[in-house]
Amino acid sequence: MSNKNKIIIAAVVIAIVIGGGYLISKSKKSAVKQISLNNGQTTYPLANQGNVDPITGIACDNWNKRPVAVMQPTDPTARPAAGLSQADMVFEMPIFTNSNTRLMGVYGCNIPNQIGSMRSGRHDYIPLAASLDAVYVHWGGSVFNQSLMKKNVINQVDCLQYSCSGANCMGKYCNRWPEAGGLQFEDTGYTTNTQLMQAEKDLGFSTKNTFAGYPHQGDAPIDQRPNGGTLHLAYPKPYQVNFTYDKNTNSYLRSWNNTPDTDKNNGQRIAPKNIVVMFAQDSQIKLADEQTYVQDGLMDPWSLVPKADQAGIDYGGVGRYNNLEIGDPWFDTTDSGDAYFYFNGQQYHGTWKKDKSSIDSKLTFYNQDGSEVKFVPGQVWVDVMEPGQGMHWTPAS
Repeated sequence: MSNKNKIIIAAVVIAIVIGGGYLISKSKKSAVKQISLNNGQTTYPLANQGNVDPITGIACDNWNKRPVAVMQPTDPTARPAAGLSQADMVFEMPIFTNSNTRLMGVYGCNIPNQIGSMRSGRHDYIPLAASLDAVYVHWGGSVFNQSLMKKNVINQVDCLQYSCSGANCMGKYCNRWPEAGGLQFEDTGYTTNTQLMQAEKDLGFSTKNTFAGYPHQGDAPIDQRPNGGTLHLAYPKPYQVNFTYDKNTNSYLRSWNNTPDTDKNNGQRIAPKNIVVMFAQDSQIKLADEQTYVQDGLMDPWSLVPKADQAGIDYGGVGRYNNLEIGDPWFDTTDSGDAYFYFNGQQYHGTWKKDKSSIDSKLTFYNQDGSEVKFVPGQVWVDVMEPGQGMHWTPAS
């Protein structure tokens, strides 16, 4: 073989290796504005070894306990939420294209005394809960969510089945606070540590966590941390979010615009140690697109909706519920995309991947060299955004 042919073959192999790990979703609406991107990671040795939580990398007595993934709202009337300061991981995603967001708090090492407000489930959250081997806890859900629940695709606790009626009541596994201080009835649902553990026992769920875990590195020494930095995520108002890096705690102080986000249980500031921003295509599920799902070899979402109810769910051709392309095994054509990572006061660029052929495949995060991202020990906060939504990182001056 000539040297020229060898060079050509080597170039092709390199291109395949580089491209193979970074398949991005079908199209992007517009470029995302970024500044001062730091692509070269410096890793630090872990101080914590042994029996650690597979998500946070922190040692705890319940390190191998199966987590619960609880649906929680972002609505202003429901703020502040209870429990999020103790979550191992939090997902924040649109539940309507370019509009409302919703949270799913994942609790493993520490399940708070109260978790709430609680809200209805959406099908996009189910594979994310399954990827962490979590029990999915929700208060009812969209017609697509509820239809999939009937297929027993995941261990779940539906508070709509186990709650009591009326405000300020105690149910079997789920309760309601009184309507006070501006709290609307739909914001009053909550559950407790004791009730969730009882539900797992009564429903015969395994309590041992089988999630493989995320790799971790140590916190950067304080003299190697920047003096600040702010991440702005331009979800539509009133769901816009800011994270401000705090050098002393090596965490990101979360705000709703300029209002500090705190935990209703303890008044503690929400301050994750790691932030992931994933970009994924998002579209409303419309009846007019039914054949597109079929032609793409996917499950037809409308086969889950009784004919008599389809017009109401179609919402006049707009679609009442959305679908995020984040690797679910039912309605998604793509299962990877662009991602940005924040820890130790720095911003890094890479990709995310979740194999859509399996509901419980790991949601994995990669650096640009194809290696798996190593988080620092602590809470991981994941924000899913649509291409074209504004994201701006302002590093310390």
